[in-house]
Amino acid sequence: MERQKRFFLEERDIPRKWYNIMADMKTKPMPILHPETKQPLKAEDLYPIFSEEASRQELNTTDAWIDIPDEVREQYKIYRSTPLVRAYELEKALDTPAHIYFKNESVSPVGSHKLNSALAQAYYCKKEGLTNITTETGAGQWGTALSYASKVFGLELAVYMVKVSYEQKPYRRSLMQTWGAQVIASPSMSTRAGRKILTEQPTYQGSLGTAISEAIELARTVPGCKYTLGSVMNHVTLHQTVIGLEAEKQMEMAGEYPDVVIGCFGGGSNFGGISFPFMRHTILDGKKTRFVAAEPASCPKLTRGVFQYDFGDEAGYTPLLPMFTLGHNFAPAHIHAGGLRYHGAGTIVSQLMKDGYMEAVDINQLDSFKAGVLFAQKEGIVPAPESSHAIAAAINEALKAKEEGTPKTILFCLSGHGLIDMTAYDRYLSGDLQNYQLPDEEIKKNIDCLEKLI
Repeated sequence: MERQKRFFLEERDIPRKWYNIMADMKTKPMPILHPETKQPLKAEDLYPIFSEEASRQELNTTDAWIDIPDEVREQYKIYRSTPLVRAYELEKALDTPAHIYFKNESVSPVGSHKLNSALAQAYYCKKEGLTNITTETGAGQWGTALSYASKVFGLELAVYMVKVSYEQKPYRRSLMQTWGAQVIASPSMSTRAGRKILTEQPTYQGSLGTAISEAIELARTVPGCKYTLGSVMNHVTLHQTVIGLEAEKQMEMAGEYPDVVIGCFGGGSNFGGISFPFMRHTILDGKKTRFVAAEPASCPKLTRGVFQYDFGDEAGYTPLLPMFTLGHNFAPAHIHAGGLRYHGAGTIVSQLMKDGYMEAVDINQLDSFKAGVLFAQKEGIVPAPESSHAIAAAINEALKAKEEGTPKTILFCLSGHGLIDMTAYDRYLSGDLQNYQLPDEEIKKNIDCLEKLI
């Protein structure tokens, strides 16, 4: 009997609703606070920054299921369902009794999971009557996805791209420009926040916190323009739950249920997208599943950060978020997994981490590329550097199963392909990359600067 490797859903089975885990959490996330009054935010407080519908979704703690607009679902049909794949060749290479599955989000038109939220946010902005939107991007995957989504819904887009990625990943920039976006290296001289940083640090190569500050400043000063975000916020993770909802049905088709669910971790949307639909069974039914966030060792907010109210950006324009953080002034190392170089974790994930529903591991850069190369050789897909962190964590789990001699079902999200990241692979293969270890004193210095609201 021929073994089945890939599992697809019929068009009718593509989710019609997103899953909002906040409605089912026994301990809700602490409130997001207004940066000036320090009082809990209301949805209308977010209207000057985000679309009104995204703002309402952000603070919705009661509705477990949120309708996916028909216009967004029609766009989803172009590439969804994405395949669930049994990684037989990787299992064979590891000589493991574990069964390894991955949800392949790299098949989207933009090559990553980011399109799931980009289409939703662009649609809400268009429906609201906006003409312009702005955002930041680290590795360029979110900026790429939003550039395409903006073109689909007829919006103008300005993207502030972290300067080190702007220089490391020129083809991400080219993709955004091909879809009509304006791309600005951040920090830039076009905003007050950027000018301040460049005046103090002329050679600063940027961070997601800096790029967010610039994008929000533009949104607040240009009429008819609002800001969109690719991770961290609750509404973004909500949109990404299409990943796990599909995977849940596909695992049923495979006749298995995951013992471990893994996602790479920057701000939390990819991790939450694959994990939260399965985690609801842990919360509501007591299902025994482990959920593992794989973050870079050079930006270890979950494994070495502190739980504290902090800004989501460097200039302090955002609301105060209760999250695990390295401090909003944290300057990350120039690793190639640019999408994971964010100083903080989303509020939902942070609360779930506090409550013991999930765990985190940190992965060194060289270990992530080693895993990515092995995966490419065995499964034929070159993964994005971000996704390689999840692959490395999955390999570690499979090797533990081998050592223990126990079968285990592992599911991870392949959040994107790395075909536009080949300069990073060139550097790895030539021995030109290195690991970065974050000193304790640097973490302490940033954390000590935070306002002690908890």
